[in-house]
Amino acid sequence: MAREVLTVILAGGRGTRLEPLTRERAKPAVPFGGLYRIIDFTLSNCINSHLRRVLVLTQYKARSLDRHIRHGWGFLSPELGESIEVLPAQQRIDENWYKGTADALYQNIYSIEQEDPTYTLILAGDHIYKMDYGQMIRFHKEHQADLTIGCIPVPLLESRHFGVLRIDPNYRVTHFEEKPAKAEPMPDKPGYCLGSMGIYVFTTKIMFEMLVEDAVRADSAHDFGKNIIPSMIRSQRVFAYPFDDRNRKAVAYWRDVGTLDAYYQANMDLVEIDPVLNLYDEEWPIRTFQPQLPPPKFVFNGEGAPGYARRGEAIDSMVCNGSIISGGHVRKSVLSPRVRVNSFALVEESILFDGVDVGRHCRIRRAIVDKFVRIPPGTSIGYDLELDRRRGFTVTDNGVVVIAKGERPEAFSVR
Repeated sequence: MAREVLTVILAGGRGTRLEPLTRERAKPAVPFGGLYRIIDFTLSNCINSHLRRVLVLTQYKARSLDRHIRHGWGFLSPELGESIEVLPAQQRIDENWYKGTADALYQNIYSIEQEDPTYTLILAGDHIYKMDYGQMIRFHKEHQADLTIGCIPVPLLESRHFGVLRIDPNYRVTHFEEKPAKAEPMPDKPGYCLGSMGIYVFTTKIMFEMLVEDAVRADSAHDFGKNIIPSMIRSQRVFAYPFDDRNRKAVAYWRDVGTLDAYYQANMDLVEIDPVLNLYDEEWPIRTFQPQLPPPKFVFNGEGAPGYARRGEAIDSMVCNGSIISGGHVRKSVLSPRVRVNSFALVEESILFDGVDVGRHCRIRRAIVDKFVRIPPGTSIGYDLELDRRRGFTVTDNGVVVIAKGERPEAFSVR
């Protein structure tokens, strides 16, 4: 199967709702869970599904993503027909950037043709989940489908964020609407509608025909959800494939971490006693690039009241290699590599990216701190949100403070 399938990952979105985390990087390159990047989950699904011919289409702020894939995913052998290849936007067709998801495929149609796949699997690079794509491809072949759409039940109130499907008893798609204000509930699940996951299996020959036909339409948004799928339902065999979750939990796990609050909560889920996302499943490993760093270190064990003693400790937290908890306290937090928490500091319910340095006597609560930020001694973050806004930091609707990469030390002195 692997030889007849080409996987194309769409990784060119701006990710504006995740700013300032996407100020200098593409959304799929945003760190997640301390050690990973968001795209690692999609790429790991590919490898675990034995799909090893992958094209990653990039566009905006792609340098960080390109470097991560080059360093962390270069273990495949082109000599054996395996590769994960990054394709930046080349403007081969005209001078425009990608105008939509379908246009991104159309502008790279030459590269796809060179691979000569019977089937093309199209994925988004900015979702967190575990899935065996091989099962979906087998479903596609068994049903002699032209297009198969991965789908999952979503609450009716969230229908405006999804493409919504209606299907017959044989899973054939009878109706598709992109981001409707109001959707019809599923017959067997009131309160939910059937949402597209942005996962598609195309029979490649049919896909080429649809892309070429759509490309010349002046009234098209050149988007799968808005144009290609509704058109195909009328003339082709389009089926829905229910999400096959490999997370091994009671409830299926699939997250679009497209907003700061959703991103924050997905990370906080990881430090629960029984996290909803299982990162410790050896049968479905999540791979990434891991720099050569020493193990995390916890030093000092002083006396004093909790939160003020000089004691290096981390409770209900994830702490990556190269980090040093030097007499500070970390609770319910995610620490990326090379983080340092100095004496008498308190970090709670926060996400600290690579190389963050927390000064002595700092207090940090419900914050996301991007790479290489040095927080001056005695600074409080997350306790006075109006003060944090005056400092120029982003404060989300749920009160999470977000500090951009490389924030200058003088920003913390604003009172």
